Amino acid sequence: MSIESAKAFMEKMKTDQDFAKKVMAAKDAEERRALVKEDGFDFSAAELKELGEEMSDSELDAVAGGSCLVDTCGMKELIW
Repeated sequence: MSIESAKAFMEKMKTDQDFAKKVMAAKDAEERRALVKEDGFDFSAAELKELGEEMSDSELDAVAGGSCLVDTCGMKELIW
């Protein structure tokens, strides 16, 4: 697992609308984790949270059309 994988995932969420829609449409966190892992990303909840803490609110909004990905700084937990 790595923070680099989490960064790559966040970048893909910003740049690949089809991927982001697929991830956000998953029925629950378990299915989202499986989709993310199938796409080659391997990171922990702690690594994603750490990355979320480093990002500005506008960067987080850009990741998933205003939906947040981690439960930190008041953000909703959608991935883990």
